[in-house]
Amino acid sequence: MLPDSCSSPPSGPSLGLYIHWPWCQSICPYCDFNRYPATSVDQDMWVRAYCSILESYRSEIGPRSIQSVYFGGGTPSLMAPASVATLLEAIERIWTLPADTEITIEANPTSSESENFSGYAAAGVNRISLGIQSLRDTDLIALGRRHTVHEALAALDLAQRHVDNVSIDLIFGRPHQTTAAWHAELSEALLHGSRHLSLYQLTIEPGTGFGTLHRNGQLPGLPDEDRSADMQLLTWELCRQAGYQAYEVSSFARNGHYGRHNLLYWRYDDFLGIGPGSHSRLTLDDRRYAIETRRHPHGFLRATATRGEACRTELSPSTQAGEYLMNALRLDEGACLDRFHALGGDPPSPALIDEFVHAGWLTTHPSRLQTTLQGRLRLNPILLALLQSGPDETPRPQS
Repeated sequence: MLPDSCSSPPSGPSLGLYIHWPWCQSICPYCDFNRYPATSVDQDMWVRAYCSILESYRSEIGPRSIQSVYFGGGTPSLMAPASVATLLEAIERIWTLPADTEITIEANPTSSESENFSGYAAAGVNRISLGIQSLRDTDLIALGRRHTVHEALAALDLAQRHVDNVSIDLIFGRPHQTTAAWHAELSEALLHGSRHLSLYQLTIEPGTGFGTLHRNGQLPGLPDEDRSADMQLLTWELCRQAGYQAYEVSSFARNGHYGRHNLLYWRYDDFLGIGPGSHSRLTLDDRRYAIETRRHPHGFLRATATRGEACRTELSPSTQAGEYLMNALRLDEGACLDRFHALGGDPPSPALIDEFVHAGWLTTHPSRLQTTLQGRLRLNPILLALLQSGPDETPRPQS
């Protein structure tokens, strides 16, 4: 089980670092991350800029112990191992980097990128997150992926030989995918021994290739609400049977190998994002700030002297409490109500909570509020109702 987050302070000396590498060899039609086609990238120049920005934050943030470093993107596995090593050396020089710090790099499982795995491990990476996305070649083509199933499984085997902790990503709810087909595919994935799984339902985002097709009525076969729920429930059940804990809506771990970096987000701890389009939540002088950086790489690089920051906003107590609740209720451990109140949240309506408990969507324990599996299927409307309610107000989500 996860450690008791109710005993954790709202902020502390630890810090998570997110390093964003915004370039990809191609743009997948479902992806709405801040990413750009890789043409000619001067890695040395970018690494120098990132190191300079990290140095400048040290004087403001002060001494911290780094709990996790996460190289995300984009496609960070396009980075040379030497670039990763230089950044990790800078982080260790600037802050405290304990031996057990989780250091993750996202990787595409193409043969050219998997050749870097040994170099990443030598640089200090101890966790690889593989974007496999599907174990069906026809669906990989439809998703715009550049690898085959054979390459994906070869990359998984290679990753597991170089680091102890490997996570794989899969997408379900794809066009024309049946629940039976997902059952077979996930069952196959569970045989490969990854310590962590990230299993996401396909979402159609505006501004993506799929978003345009869907808007024009050219993306048939997407699952309806009932089939989506069936697939999600099946996902949780198959993973449970295979010994994985569904510690978050889309995240599954064996033997306690939780994604420590993402836990920082969901528990609302401090994290610093470096790179175009990255976000931070930092506690500075007992005030909580949201920081966003410039999204376009050229604009970001031109603003290195100001850390690429586009805006910095001090968060009100009610905003902090709302953000905490929205993240924490995604977790199996749920939200610590003492933490919610300490951040500045108004108590949700007791009558509304009782109604959700009676419906089988929430459970309550001393100082803790948790969603059930049925509640996780209705997470967004439940959150909206809780955040809009007061002691005498009971807006209800649709069942």
